[in-house]
Amino acid sequence: MDAKIYDLTVASTSIRADIAGFRETATDLDRRLSIVENQVAVLPDQETELRSLCAKVTDLEDRSRRDNVIRGLVFSPPLEFQRAHRIGSLHEATPDKPRPIIVGCLRHEQARQVFSAAKSRGPFF
Repeated sequence: MDAKIYDLTVASTSIRADIAGFRETATDLDRRLSIVENQVAVLPDQETELRSLCAKVTDLEDRSRRDNVIRGLVFSPPLEFQRAHRIGSLHEATPDKPRPIIVGCLRHEQARQVFSAAKSRGPFF
């Protein structure tokens, strides 16, 4: 009979240890779940902010390009440029087809004139 009691005591001790381990695991899982829930709760606000920032970046990029035009039209009086640079590589240029340049007009009104003339002219390439 003592052997049976001893076996039951050992089994009871083992079960208690298992239960303590399960409690510890459950506590750890509860803590981790709480962290994930807090992170997920912030996501909609961050998504809204990201969309807003993307729209602002797009707007700023568009504004920085608004005075850039592809030159190929003749104007009188001559246009005044703020900046200019070439498109494509030097290897692509041939005598009959030189590399185009992109210019930034000094005055926005001149850029509008170029855009309207370019629309009536058709494609550049």
